[in-house]
Amino acid sequence: MQPRVPLDSRYYDLVNDGLQTLKWQADLAKKYGIYGFCIYQYWFSGRQLMERPAEILRDHPEIDINYCICWANESWTRTWYGLESEVLMLQEYGGEPEWRKHFEYLLGFFRDERYIKIDNRPVLMIYRSFDIEKLPEMRALFDKLAREAGFDGVYIISGKTAGEQESREDCIDAKYYFEPGFSLKHDISPVGKFCYNARVAFLSVINRVFKTKLLERRIPIERIYRAIENRDYAEDEFPGVLARWDNTPRRDYKGLLYTGANPASFKRCLETLGVKLEGRKNDFVIINAMNEWGEGAMLEPDEHEGYSYLEAVAEVCHRR
Repeated sequence: MQPRVPLDSRYYDLVNDGLQTLKWQADLAKKYGIYGFCIYQYWFSGRQLMERPAEILRDHPEIDINYCICWANESWTRTWYGLESEVLMLQEYGGEPEWRKHFEYLLGFFRDERYIKIDNRPVLMIYRSFDIEKLPEMRALFDKLAREAGFDGVYIISGKTAGEQESREDCIDAKYYFEPGFSLKHDISPVGKFCYNARVAFLSVINRVFKTKLLERRIPIERIYRAIENRDYAEDEFPGVLARWDNTPRRDYKGLLYTGANPASFKRCLETLGVKLEGRKNDFVIINAMNEWGEGAMLEPDEHEGYSYLEAVAEVCHRR
């Protein structure tokens, strides 16, 4: 149901209202049992976009929340407008000088006591590690520089996404599931995929012929939850889950709506994952997302659901 309106009309700007908003988000997260935030970094061989919120968090230790960085290492294109081939910002990786510059920037975050570390290694998540041809060399340099800074290396977590999967196991320490993308692409039954693709094709033709704007892509969220719940997770794999998803504000009738989303089903999925991860040293579950309003994937309260999704997280966490 769009538009999603923040509860009490709490709109914000994470640059101009960053400190106040991040304090509010951190307090909200801790109250409802969320361990920390994973913040996207858009780094393009030294040039950055949308970096200020993370820097505000880094520079203000009074914001009481754990956090880590996920390098969203994709080129920026006009995907939202169906123009995937039109590149706005090309992702290039360079060589050792560029990698060193990247690490030196990250080090300011790594040294923060709030920054999430595993075995004295700061966590760096990489959305599409398989795109980095020289990842072994980059990883070796990052480890070297991290040890010089007093850590035991870096802890790299590669994303399991809708795209290609990382196969260079010696370059990474763990993997995380990016949902719903992974399950939709890799874990839906052949019959389910056929029905989904046939419906999309049919509605696409209808829209072209009759100049209509019927939503072409929709799928029951239960299909994603079943895939997440039925999967076995290795010790070095962190499950992912979503509360809800509707990116039609960004992509209009070409967007994707996961139907049937509700706090009770979300809670059930979290409970199942909690059982699967019982006894693990590192039992993180990656929730997509705290505040992704443009894709309708948020835990933050809105006028329709209130605090229901956050309450679901709290109930599961407080039982463990």
